[in-house]
Amino acid sequence: MKRFIPFMSSDPLVAVIRLTGPIASGSRAGVLNDMAMAPAIEKAFAKGKPKAVALVINSPGGSPAQSSLIAARIRRLAEEKEVPVHAFVEDVAASGGYWLACAADHIWLDDSSIAGSIGVISASFGLHEFITRHGIERRVHTAGKDKSMLDPFRPERDEDIARLKGLQAQIHESFIAHVKTRRGDRLAEDADIFTGEFWVGQRAVDLGLADGIAHLVPKMKELYGDKTRFAVHGPKRGLFQRFGASLTAEALGQVEDRANWARYGL
Repeated sequence: MKRFIPFMSSDPLVAVIRLTGPIASGSRAGVLNDMAMAPAIEKAFAKGKPKAVALVINSPGGSPAQSSLIAARIRRLAEEKEVPVHAFVEDVAASGGYWLACAADHIWLDDSSIAGSIGVISASFGLHEFITRHGIERRVHTAGKDKSMLDPFRPERDEDIARLKGLQAQIHESFIAHVKTRRGDRLAEDADIFTGEFWVGQRAVDLGLADGIAHLVPKMKELYGDKTRFAVHGPKRGLFQRFGASLTAEALGQVEDRANWARYGL
């Protein structure tokens, strides 16, 4: 009742945003992207004048662009509203998931949380021998010699690989700059931090990738008082998602998602 009575202060409020799943564009259920998360993020910072916003992160990563867009939205609102942000990692905040964690002012892990994987990866298959073996003729006509770059149905070209590595290097540099900007002198001087390696719990803390071992409710009550309230915000599922539309796309997407989680033994 206190929040409805003039001149009486309400108990502190912490807005909680759940960021769970691989990061990818599109409207597929169970993935994170800026379009899906924008309403929840905007509401978390605006509703009830929160003392802090807590990000609960469990993501193996995915799209660098979507990771950057979500993190940028969080930082913009944090600075506009002058609200501190804390990230609490569950199973994993790796690759793009760690990009999201770095949007917070402080990052907290569980003893078994995985964090890091600051790198860029591209994976595909080479199927040119398969189609040749089965008498399949590949017909591709392009305007522009690089339009069919990395075509999986033809042998790899050295110039394609060099081009891809150049693109990956640009994204990697952006990722590194984001981490250095957000973590600053808390990062240890360790040559392995930006190699794509990842660490568990206290070792990640020791390297400066996180600030300590802590869980959401006790840490927030420690910082903001025992009477701290929590409001959880997350994306709403659309009508078609709830009733299982585009089942084929969902199934294929889940295979890819499963592979992303499996990289971290999950």
